[in-house]
Amino acid sequence: MKLYKKSSISIVALVLSSCLAAISSHAATYDVVINNGRVIDPESGLDGIRNIGISGDKISVVSSNVLSGSKVIDASGLVVSPGFIDMHAHGQDILAGRVQAFDGVTTALDLEAGMLPVSDYYDTNAREGRPINYGASVNWGNARIATMLDVEPVADIDWFIAAFGEKKWQESISTPEQLKKIKAMVSEGLDQGGLGIGILIGYAPGTGYKEYFDMNKLAASRGVPTFTHARYLSMIEPRSSFQGINEVIAAASGTGAHAHIVHLNSISLRDIPYIGEMIKTAQKQGLKITTEAYPYGAGSTGIGAAMFKEEGWQERTGGLTAASFDVDGKRLTEKLLEFYKAEKPNATTVVHFLEENNATDMSLLEQSVLFPKGVIASDGGDWRIDDVPLAQDTWPLPKNAWTHPRSAGTYSKFISTYVRKTSQLSLLEAIERVSYGPAKILQDSVPQMKFKGRIQPGADADIVVFDLENITDKATYAQPAQLSQGFKHVLVNGVSLIEDGELDLNVLPGKPVRNKIVNTLEE
Repeated sequence: MKLYKKSSISIVALVLSSCLAAISSHAATYDVVINNGRVIDPESGLDGIRNIGISGDKISVVSSNVLSGSKVIDASGLVVSPGFIDMHAHGQDILAGRVQAFDGVTTALDLEAGMLPVSDYYDTNAREGRPINYGASVNWGNARIATMLDVEPVADIDWFIAAFGEKKWQESISTPEQLKKIKAMVSEGLDQGGLGIGILIGYAPGTGYKEYFDMNKLAASRGVPTFTHARYLSMIEPRSSFQGINEVIAAASGTGAHAHIVHLNSISLRDIPYIGEMIKTAQKQGLKITTEAYPYGAGSTGIGAAMFKEEGWQERTGGLTAASFDVDGKRLTEKLLEFYKAEKPNATTVVHFLEENNATDMSLLEQSVLFPKGVIASDGGDWRIDDVPLAQDTWPLPKNAWTHPRSAGTYSKFISTYVRKTSQLSLLEAIERVSYGPAKILQDSVPQMKFKGRIQPGADADIVVFDLENITDKATYAQPAQLSQGFKHVLVNGVSLIEDGELDLNVLPGKPVRNKIVNTLEE
């Protein structure tokens, strides 16, 4: 009898509590309210009509009750999703961020390459302001260049690319003294907030295997991931892409590091069936290995990269030719390719490693893009005219600006293709790959990410509102300077960056994302 009374009292209390909460949420006034939207929260599995109340830079409530606020957004007929998190964004200026916001991105992190000095990167971004959230790993490549060439590193991707003509850092094994200096520089970058170690070993394939192992060992000791562009780009053994991925897995196994493999699609070429099987087996055995891909059959890099220098590179890459390369939207001839490689090795090029009009190639691409538990990342860059970066306050985006179309359309292309057109993913599954998935990969080492990629009370108010039936990537290889369509509202930290499809040029609400070491020090 006592149990019955206690249970009855508990039920009554629960009902009263729920009623009071409902009344409270209905009566409260929030800074921003988003009503009547189809809310997607991948962590909880929510996919339903809800209303969201935002106070300051946080979500205060997700409710079935219509809410009131100082600013009300009617999301009827629209999807309300966590803002997208790009783990591989080389475009780290204001212009690149604004373009990505039209593709649903609210956090853009440069993790494959990263930056060094890390403090310079964060100081510059804070001083100038950014439209979306930003962060970077520690650039091992910059540390290696600085050490091997005896120069001071610069926190700029162009500084890294400018070193493509220098073989000393790309093809030599470090001495114990040099390795000690490289490790010290990387450690300092972690102390300054770097989100892990970015290891572009594919651009320095002559690096010693022990050095790569030591970088993973350092990351494991500091509790941060490594982000690796694997050694080699080849389908022919030895020195194959398969061998390069094998090295990543071996380092994760031997050190306990969390190893993230960047752009699984482009690094695998046509060997994704072999490489994918190896990664899946390693994951089943408990190794902490994660992957990303972008939904394009072409990559982009400096034309003088080491992978295009060695003898027989055409055969090794599965038959790439000069016509596989384009600069400023124009395919190259053999003569032009050799000219660029010799005279302008830092020129940006798009490389078509899979042809998107070929069904077999597209099937291979989908194996990477839809890899189990993989996430989507753009590998996008900045915007240029005649290979000169545009001033970051440029707006609107000039029609003749050029870069890989992934810099503008990755996320719209992914969702429109795999949710709307082919139905290979549910909307909930797709949103997980672009928001909660990246946050989950990073949150153990970056506590800030526990509050991103979610639509829940207490989460950061990084939110996108879009029209699923009309979300479309417009950027093409010939004309990449075209904004994606379908994103009606983009909020970053509770601030409307895009409202009714229009960009607010007067706000720069992006905030830094740093590792837990710096966060602890700041607290």
